[in-house]
Amino acid sequence: MALIFIRTAVIFVTLLLCMRLMGKSQIGEMQPFEFVITMLIAELACIPMADSSIPLMYGVISVVTIFILHQLVWLLDALFKPMKAVICGRPALVITREGIDAVQLKKNNLEVSDLVESMRAAGYFNLDDVYYGLYESNGSFSALAKEERTASLPLLIIDSGKADGDNMAKAGITRGQLKQFLAERGMRESGVLAMTADGGGRVYLQKRGRPYTIEHIEVKGQW
Repeated sequence: MALIFIRTAVIFVTLLLCMRLMGKSQIGEMQPFEFVITMLIAELACIPMADSSIPLMYGVISVVTIFILHQLVWLLDALFKPMKAVICGRPALVITREGIDAVQLKKNNLEVSDLVESMRAAGYFNLDDVYYGLYESNGSFSALAKEERTASLPLLIIDSGKADGDNMAKAGITRGQLKQFLAERGMRESGVLAMTADGGGRVYLQKRGRPYTIEHIEVKGQW
Protein backbone atom coordinates (compact mmCIF):
# COMPACT_ATOMS: atom_id res chain seq x y z
CA MET A 1 0.00 0.00 0.00
CA ALA A 2 2.75 2.41 0.96
CA LEU A 3 4.69 1.52 -2.19
CA ILE A 4 1.70 2.35 -4.43
CA PHE A 5 1.23 5.63 -2.57
CA ILE A 6 4.87 6.62 -3.07
CA ARG A 7 4.88 5.60 -6.75
CA THR A 8 1.70 7.59 -7.41
CA ALA A 9 3.09 10.64 -5.59
CA VAL A 10 6.29 10.56 -7.66
CA ILE A 11 4.35 10.32 -10.95
CA PHE A 12 2.01 13.11 -9.80
CA VAL A 13 4.89 15.46 -9.00
CA THR A 14 6.59 14.62 -12.32
CA LEU A 15 3.38 15.26 -14.27
CA LEU A 16 2.67 18.50 -12.43
CA LEU A 17 6.17 19.79 -13.10
CA CYS A 18 6.03 18.89 -16.81
CA MET A 19 2.57 20.38 -17.31
CA ARG A 20 3.64 23.62 -15.64
CA LEU A 21 6.72 23.83 -17.84
CA MET A 22 4.65 23.23 -20.97
CA GLY A 23 2.73 26.46 -20.43
CA LYS A 24 -0.84 27.61 -19.92
CA SER A 25 -2.11 26.27 -23.25
CA GLN A 26 -2.06 22.80 -21.71
CA ILE A 27 -4.84 23.80 -19.32
CA GLY A 28 -6.73 26.01 -21.79
CA GLU A 29 -7.55 25.62 -25.47
CA MET A 30 -5.08 23.03 -26.77
CA GLN A 31 -3.57 22.72 -30.21
CA PRO A 32 -3.84 19.25 -31.83
CA PHE A 33 -0.25 18.22 -31.00
CA GLU A 34 -0.72 19.38 -27.40
CA PHE A 35 -3.86 17.29 -27.10
CA VAL A 36 -1.99 14.23 -28.38
CA ILE A 37 0.83 14.85 -25.91
CA THR A 38 -1.60 15.23 -23.02
CA MET A 39 -3.31 11.94 -23.91
CA LEU A 40 0.05 10.16 -24.14
CA ILE A 41 1.20 11.52 -20.80
CA ALA A 42 -2.00 10.37 -19.13
CA GLU A 43 -1.61 6.87 -20.56
CA LEU A 44 2.09 6.59 -19.72
CA ALA A 45 1.53 7.82 -16.18
CA CYS A 46 -1.14 5.20 -15.45
CA ILE A 47 1.03 2.19 -16.31
CA PRO A 48 3.62 2.44 -13.49
CA MET A 49 0.97 3.57 -11.00
CA ALA A 50 -1.27 0.58 -11.67
CA ASP A 51 1.44 -2.09 -12.05
CA SER A 52 4.05 -2.19 -9.30
CA SER A 53 6.08 -4.77 -11.26
CA ILE A 54 7.06 -2.07 -13.76
CA PRO A 55 10.05 0.00 -12.59
CA LEU A 56 8.94 3.47 -11.54
CA MET A 57 11.78 5.04 -13.50
CA TYR A 58 10.23 3.77 -16.76
CA GLY A 59 7.20 5.95 -16.19
CA VAL A 60 9.27 8.99 -15.17
CA ILE A 61 11.55 8.66 -18.20
CA SER A 62 8.56 8.28 -20.55
CA VAL A 63 6.86 11.43 -19.21
CA VAL A 64 10.11 13.43 -19.38
CA THR A 65 10.66 12.21 -22.95
CA ILE A 66 7.22 13.47 -23.96
CA PHE A 67 8.06 16.80 -22.34
CA ILE A 68 11.30 17.03 -24.36
CA LEU A 69 9.42 16.23 -27.58
CA HIS A 70 6.89 18.95 -26.72
CA GLN A 71 9.70 21.48 -26.31
CA LEU A 72 11.23 20.42 -29.65
CA VAL A 73 7.90 20.88 -31.45
CA TRP A 74 7.45 24.28 -29.76
CA LEU A 75 10.97 25.27 -30.88
CA LEU A 76 10.27 24.23 -34.49
CA ASP A 77 7.05 26.22 -34.36
CA ALA A 78 8.90 29.31 -33.12
CA LEU A 79 11.81 29.10 -35.57
CA PHE A 80 9.99 28.04 -38.74
CA LYS A 81 6.61 29.72 -39.19
CA PRO A 82 5.37 27.34 -41.93
CA MET A 83 5.66 24.52 -39.39
CA LYS A 84 2.80 26.02 -37.38
CA ALA A 85 0.34 25.35 -40.20
CA VAL A 86 1.67 21.80 -40.61
CA ILE A 87 1.56 20.97 -36.90
CA CYS A 88 -1.45 22.96 -35.72
CA GLY A 89 -3.43 23.55 -38.91
CA ARG A 90 -4.94 26.80 -40.16
CA PRO A 91 -8.07 28.74 -39.17
CA ALA A 92 -11.04 27.86 -41.42
CA LEU A 93 -13.34 30.67 -42.58
CA VAL A 94 -16.73 28.94 -42.63
CA ILE A 95 -19.03 31.99 -42.82
CA THR A 96 -18.55 34.94 -45.16
CA ARG A 97 -20.78 37.85 -46.16
CA GLU A 98 -22.34 35.52 -48.72
CA GLY A 99 -23.20 32.86 -46.16
CA ILE A 100 -21.85 29.42 -45.30
CA ASP A 101 -18.73 28.18 -47.09
CA ALA A 102 -19.62 24.55 -47.82
CA VAL A 103 -16.10 23.75 -49.04
CA GLN A 104 -14.52 24.76 -45.72
CA LEU A 105 -17.16 22.82 -43.79
CA LYS A 106 -16.38 19.69 -45.79
CA LYS A 107 -12.61 20.14 -45.36
CA ASN A 108 -13.11 20.18 -41.60
CA ASN A 109 -15.59 17.26 -41.54
CA LEU A 110 -18.41 19.49 -40.31
CA GLU A 111 -22.13 19.65 -41.02
CA VAL A 112 -24.33 22.74 -40.93
CA SER A 113 -25.78 21.46 -37.65
CA ASP A 114 -22.27 21.45 -36.14
CA LEU A 115 -21.80 25.06 -37.23
CA VAL A 116 -25.18 26.07 -35.78
CA GLU A 117 -24.27 24.41 -32.46
CA SER A 118 -20.90 26.21 -32.33
CA MET A 119 -22.59 29.53 -33.07
CA ARG A 120 -25.13 29.03 -30.30
CA ALA A 121 -22.35 28.23 -27.85
CA ALA A 122 -20.70 31.51 -28.86
CA GLY A 123 -23.96 33.47 -28.40
CA TYR A 124 -25.14 33.70 -32.03
CA PHE A 125 -28.49 32.07 -32.75
CA ASN A 126 -29.00 33.00 -36.42
CA LEU A 127 -26.68 32.10 -39.27
CA ASP A 128 -26.80 35.72 -40.46
CA ASP A 129 -25.96 37.23 -37.07
CA VAL A 130 -22.29 37.46 -38.09
CA TYR A 131 -20.37 38.92 -41.02
CA TYR A 132 -17.62 36.32 -40.72
CA GLY A 133 -17.23 33.14 -38.70
CA LEU A 134 -14.24 30.86 -38.42
CA TYR A 135 -12.95 27.84 -36.60
CA GLU A 136 -9.54 28.49 -35.06
CA SER A 137 -6.81 25.86 -35.33
CA ASN A 138 -7.62 24.73 -31.76
CA GLY A 139 -11.26 24.12 -32.70
CA SER A 140 -12.80 27.16 -31.01
CA PHE A 141 -15.31 29.32 -32.91
CA SER A 142 -14.71 33.04 -33.48
CA ALA A 143 -16.93 35.56 -35.26
CA LEU A 144 -17.25 39.18 -36.33
CA ALA A 145 -20.76 39.98 -35.17
CA LYS A 146 -23.22 42.28 -36.89
CA GLU A 147 -24.31 45.43 -35.09
CA GLU A 148 -27.94 44.28 -35.07
CA ARG A 149 -29.11 40.73 -34.53
CA THR A 150 -32.48 39.09 -34.94
CA ALA A 151 -34.12 38.40 -31.59
CA SER A 152 -35.41 34.93 -32.41
CA LEU A 153 -34.52 31.27 -32.09
CA PRO A 154 -34.51 29.58 -35.52
CA LEU A 155 -34.91 25.89 -36.20
CA LEU A 156 -32.71 24.11 -38.73
CA ILE A 157 -35.18 22.89 -41.36
CA ILE A 158 -32.72 21.66 -44.02
CA ASP A 159 -29.16 20.58 -43.29
CA SER A 160 -26.95 19.85 -46.32
CA GLY A 161 -29.84 18.77 -48.56
CA LYS A 162 -31.76 16.80 -45.92
CA ALA A 163 -34.92 18.03 -44.21
CA ASP A 164 -35.24 17.62 -40.43
CA GLY A 165 -38.67 16.12 -39.82
CA ASP A 166 -38.68 16.87 -36.09
CA ASN A 167 -37.89 20.56 -36.60
CA MET A 168 -40.45 20.78 -39.39
CA ALA A 169 -43.07 19.39 -37.01
CA LYS A 170 -42.10 21.92 -34.33
CA ALA A 171 -42.39 24.76 -36.85
CA GLY A 172 -45.66 23.41 -38.23
CA ILE A 173 -44.22 23.17 -41.75
CA THR A 174 -45.54 20.29 -43.85
CA ARG A 175 -43.61 18.41 -46.52
CA GLY A 176 -45.93 19.78 -49.18
CA GLN A 177 -45.51 23.32 -47.91
CA LEU A 178 -41.72 22.99 -47.92
CA LYS A 179 -41.68 21.52 -51.42
CA GLN A 180 -43.87 24.33 -52.74
CA PHE A 181 -41.77 26.97 -50.96
CA LEU A 182 -38.60 25.67 -52.60
CA ALA A 183 -40.20 25.13 -56.02
CA GLU A 184 -41.32 28.78 -56.11
CA ARG A 185 -37.64 29.72 -55.80
CA GLY A 186 -36.41 27.19 -58.33
CA MET A 187 -34.88 24.90 -55.73
CA ARG A 188 -35.09 21.31 -54.60
CA GLU A 189 -34.45 19.99 -51.12
CA SER A 190 -31.24 18.21 -52.16
CA GLY A 191 -29.82 21.46 -53.57
CA VAL A 192 -30.24 23.45 -50.37
CA LEU A 193 -27.18 23.83 -48.17
CA ALA A 194 -29.03 25.36 -45.22
CA MET A 195 -32.50 26.54 -44.33
CA THR A 196 -33.68 27.82 -40.96
CA ALA A 197 -37.00 29.27 -39.86
CA ASP A 198 -37.87 31.20 -36.71
CA GLY A 199 -41.18 31.71 -34.88
CA GLY A 200 -42.06 34.70 -37.05
CA GLY A 201 -41.55 32.80 -40.29
CA ARG A 202 -38.24 34.49 -41.12
CA VAL A 203 -36.19 32.11 -43.25
CA TYR A 204 -32.45 31.89 -43.86
CA LEU A 205 -32.11 30.09 -47.19
CA GLN A 206 -28.89 29.19 -48.96
CA LYS A 207 -28.57 27.12 -52.10
CA ARG A 208 -25.32 25.21 -52.64
CA GLY A 209 -22.75 27.48 -54.23
CA ARG A 210 -24.96 30.57 -53.92
CA PRO A 211 -25.21 33.50 -51.46
CA TYR A 212 -27.91 33.23 -48.82
CA THR A 213 -31.22 35.08 -48.97
CA ILE A 214 -33.77 36.01 -46.33
CA GLU A 215 -37.26 34.75 -47.13
CA HIS A 216 -40.55 34.22 -45.33
CA ILE A 217 -42.67 31.15 -44.76
CA GLU A 218 -45.84 30.56 -42.79
CA VAL A 219 -45.17 28.71 -39.54
CA LYS A 220 -47.83 27.31 -37.24
CA GLY A 221 -45.70 25.77 -34.51
CA GLN A 222 -44.78 27.23 -31.12
CA TRP A 223 -41.30 26.97 -29.59
